[in-house]
Amino acid sequence: MVYRVYVEKRPGLTAEADALASDIRTLLGISSLKGLRLLNRYDVENISPELFDHSVRTILSEPQLDLVTDTLPEGGILFAVEYLPGQFDQRADSAAQCIQILSQGERPLVRSARVYHLTGDLTAEEVGAIKKYLINPVESREASLEPFDTLAMDYAIPETVATLNGFRDLDEEGLAAIVADYGLAMDLDDLRFCRDYFRSEDRDPTITELRVIDTYWSDHCRHTTFLTTIDAVEFQSPILQQTYEDYLNTRKRLNRTKPINLMDIGTIVAKYLKKQGKMPRLDESEEVNACTVKIKVDTDHGKEDWLLLFKNETHNHPTEIEPFGGAATCVGGAIRDPLSGRSYVYSAMRLTGAANPLTPIEETMAGKLPQRTIVTKAAAGYSSYGNQIGLATGQVDELYHPGYAAKRMEIGAVIAAAPAANVRRERPAPGDVVILLGGRTGRDGCGGATGSSKSHTTASLETCGAEVQKGNAPEERKLQRLFRNPEASRLIKRCNDFGAGGVSVAIGELAEGLAIDLNQVPKKYEGLDGTELAISESQERMAVVVEAQDAPRFMELADQENLEATVVATVTDQGRLTMTWNGNTIVDIARSFLDTNGVEKHTTAITAAPESILKDQVKDFRQGYLDLAADLNVCSKRGLSERFDSTIGRGTVLMPFGGKYQLTPTQAMVNKISREEGETDTCSLMAWGYNPYITEKSPYHGAYLAVIESVSKLVATGADLKETYLSFQEYFQKLGKDPHRWGQPLAALLGAYRAQKELEIAAIGGKDSMSGSFEDLDVPPTLVSFAVTTDKVSRILSPEFKGAGHPVVWLCPEYGPDGLPVAASLKKVYQTVNRLVKKGKVLAAYTPGYGGVAEGILKMSLGNGIGLAFDPGCTLDELFSYAYGSFILELTDNKETIGLSLGTTTETGDLTWNGQTLTAQELLAAYEGKLEPIYPCNIPQGEETIPTLSYESDSWKKPLIKAPQPRVLIPVFPGTNCEYDAAKAMAQAGAVPEIVVIKNLTAGDIAQSMDLVAQKLAQAQMVFLPGGFSGGDEPDGSAKLITSFFRAEKLKDQVHDLLKNRDGLMLGICNGFQALIKLGLVPYGEIVDTDEHCPTLTFNTIGRHQSRLVHTRVASNKSPWLMNTKPGEVYTVPISHGEGRFLASQELVQQLADNGQIATQYVDLAGNPTADVHFNPNNSVWAIEGITSPDGRVLGKMGHSERTGPGLYQNVPGDYDMKLFRSAVEYFL
Repeated sequence: MVYRVYVEKRPGLTAEADALASDIRTLLGISSLKGLRLLNRYDVENISPELFDHSVRTILSEPQLDLVTDTLPEGGILFAVEYLPGQFDQRADSAAQCIQILSQGERPLVRSARVYHLTGDLTAEEVGAIKKYLINPVESREASLEPFDTLAMDYAIPETVATLNGFRDLDEEGLAAIVADYGLAMDLDDLRFCRDYFRSEDRDPTITELRVIDTYWSDHCRHTTFLTTIDAVEFQSPILQQTYEDYLNTRKRLNRTKPINLMDIGTIVAKYLKKQGKMPRLDESEEVNACTVKIKVDTDHGKEDWLLLFKNETHNHPTEIEPFGGAATCVGGAIRDPLSGRSYVYSAMRLTGAANPLTPIEETMAGKLPQRTIVTKAAAGYSSYGNQIGLATGQVDELYHPGYAAKRMEIGAVIAAAPAANVRRERPAPGDVVILLGGRTGRDGCGGATGSSKSHTTASLETCGAEVQKGNAPEERKLQRLFRNPEASRLIKRCNDFGAGGVSVAIGELAEGLAIDLNQVPKKYEGLDGTELAISESQERMAVVVEAQDAPRFMELADQENLEATVVATVTDQGRLTMTWNGNTIVDIARSFLDTNGVEKHTTAITAAPESILKDQVKDFRQGYLDLAADLNVCSKRGLSERFDSTIGRGTVLMPFGGKYQLTPTQAMVNKISREEGETDTCSLMAWGYNPYITEKSPYHGAYLAVIESVSKLVATGADLKETYLSFQEYFQKLGKDPHRWGQPLAALLGAYRAQKELEIAAIGGKDSMSGSFEDLDVPPTLVSFAVTTDKVSRILSPEFKGAGHPVVWLCPEYGPDGLPVAASLKKVYQTVNRLVKKGKVLAAYTPGYGGVAEGILKMSLGNGIGLAFDPGCTLDELFSYAYGSFILELTDNKETIGLSLGTTTETGDLTWNGQTLTAQELLAAYEGKLEPIYPCNIPQGEETIPTLSYESDSWKKPLIKAPQPRVLIPVFPGTNCEYDAAKAMAQAGAVPEIVVIKNLTAGDIAQSMDLVAQKLAQAQMVFLPGGFSGGDEPDGSAKLITSFFRAEKLKDQVHDLLKNRDGLMLGICNGFQALIKLGLVPYGEIVDTDEHCPTLTFNTIGRHQSRLVHTRVASNKSPWLMNTKPGEVYTVPISHGEGRFLASQELVQQLADNGQIATQYVDLAGNPTADVHFNPNNSVWAIEGITSPDGRVLGKMGHSERTGPGLYQNVPGDYDMKLFRSAVEYFL
């Protein structure tokens, strides 16, 4: 029987429905909509009535937040929306996992849908417009309102794949028909080459073979555009001609005989510098994972040999058509490249390109989603995925240019590291086996590589929905944990991630000879044929090569991480890629043929003469500055950036926004190298550079300056550039056979070539995407430079002005007649900045970009409210023109003459120039107001006066049994991501942490995990429930997977024994706090069945994830966790959550206050509790951040007090150490 229930938020908590209704009225202009209700529909099968009723109360709904019914609303207009078959539904999947944990039986079938109830005098056309706004046909569809007889899918089980009979006899017309009919990414020349190959094999290919070859040779997988031979080049500019000739001379010095192509121009400087012995730390191997360099990491035991890996990835096409999933799998794909290199990925930045998101929806091009929809849903997708897997996203920016309406730009760039001793790289040998690890295979992502290699039209977009993958972040987190295990890592001889091309490429690239058994590939559901199994790009999968004798141990280690692992292939000595399915060989292709990458392509290129890149002159200081502050490419992106977790991993050296007001954006992402144990003073830095408005005028100048900008940002952040590397992201229009189009990337790569050569800093990797066209619209010529280096935490510099009365100077290089910095002068400027920084003379530094010096001064002033009185000699042209490669420096004094004087810092925060004053308030209003309708960050939130609480204790009852090194149990559930930070904080305080992974792949796994946790609970003195996203914070609410687990009787009894009989402690932070409060452990001190009168935590009023630093005031030190604090003390703490809003009745809150159970409150800079969204991120009642059990031994709090350590958050002042963990250890002494 199928059981159905509808769940709706209680009145007052319907923020999502209210926001949708507002969007429909304002964006769609449908004022006749009177009301909108939003219900979650759940259908569950293979479950008893009693279990279903219990699940409804504890999993599918929360009594404090939700209303439950088994009938639909009457009247109005009703429709439901569900995911397309084959698309991953995390809500349904997490619900099924939670119910299985609750029952300890088999996993039930669950389907979910969203039901919309509209009221008002709506026309059929208006209802159609609303449905179109709410349903993206690429991923979802309108669902039936009728009940299901069964949820079991009736799949047609295929048995064979078709052979293309007669293929080898096709003429030109027949081949052209195949290209069109099958929507191939390859061209007619490639298909003719295939025909001739199969003639030589004396057989016709299977459809699987054709699809595999098309995927293998796609531009996305094999960079065919970048490898096209350029036979002739025509220049309209002597500057470009001269650089091209220098490139040809470099080829001669290197004795290069390979064809001239874009790839060669992009990579030759690295080869040149390497030959000169200037890149000794470059790590090279046959394995192609990510950019890899050797570094030394400072540790407590001296210097250690490590590898630093970095990678930039683009997911433009998928994000354009399905923004959430496309952006999520962009960062997923970026992560799995260095992950396949056996490294731990710890930080990321995101750079995107869009058209104006403020454009009215009615102006959206046919066949396109509105820009507003794309940018907001993509931000939600990328942040959701990155936040769940525990990735500190240190920089988020978005560029706006009309050309990105052709196709969005979605770039994720990540940094990873691993001890060199953990990485073994060996060529696979015959007899080795390939293990498929992680997620199962579905239909999602079939054709992703080929789809991303095409330009698109309104017609092609209708057929490419299957090309978009859906990410499953909790599964990705398990992979990260496994690869961080040195034992598992050292068993891997070679590894590849499942990106573009699925099995055919991920496994097919691992060795020259492979025999793949597609019947062994785990499936999400039945009905997949051999072709789909071969090319599906389902996410969260890795392919590893191990020796056959090591396979059982590796699979055992995978099982310990709750991961599926299956042997699917064997390495052979045949030099062929073979795939069998259902007893038939459906792929049998010579490696030598695959490796040709198709027919060698030839082209010619004509480069246009560069246009002037000078900006229009600003005539009026006041208006010019206000216009600049509100320019889309200058204005605040804080509302975008703060939905990305920037502090997980306790390694963030610079917050994305600095100063006491957290308003000055940093120019580089800086994180400590992530070590599982112990501290380090070694950090990585990454910065980007690119300006589409320069590159559209001159790709040569734009690419050169992109390199300069990225490197200059590192210098401005304190780096000395001794070991600096680049990685490029190229994104251009579909080139076809037009020589003028080919001239654009050629010019850009020549500009980048010159910059690398002159700076002696080379690109060692990159990613090209050569399909940025839609109908007649093209993306702007795009070459983004990412610069990476390492340095010491103690040398890092941040850009916000530090105080009043300091001289501010402008240090500029010379610029040549071509408008570009003179290399010798630029290097001298870099050296001068380095020297001043090392002498402690520089308090803040900023290198100008899109908005010139004026933008730099504006942003430097905001963080601490420190203004500038400009030197009267400053001209408007100097302030507002481009000034790449120059530096704005706030100095300690003016004893040494440095550059040109810009002025002196002032206390007011205002900017004053020649008698004209712009106040900090009006600048901030323009700066933050521009994108507030798209990315809100300044919402009104509660104006009532909140009491300041103080409850002081001076003694705490100690446990009868002492423990000089108390044991701490840290359970890891699917979705947990803060366990490393938690364990490190506990260990450094003197406790002994023990991480236990909860397994739930089978009913037996669940029973085994419950027994293990019960056993560990009996041995522990403390339990720490760390942060994360329990089951992806689904179904529609946090921590349900954790609470389902702890409600099991044996675990409930052990928790009560720990707290009531052994005087133990419990701590829950963020997701852990959510679990504690929903179990009743806070505020009641025991696990209880909660009802609508109990307190809870729910969604932030702002309606999105919030990540920043907040200030919390100790309201009560009754808890042993707070023994080393006093009421009134204020601590700065990182927060990162979407559901942190504490809700409770006024009576209960007063009781908690009277009993000293309100531990901490959010406060403003003056130390006063507040509802202001800049200080209270979620609008908690009474500004409550943390509460305790009646005796204080159970503490739940939202702020991540475990994310503290030396050298962190250097650009935001505050006291970060609440001494939480030290207090807990001292309690047991």
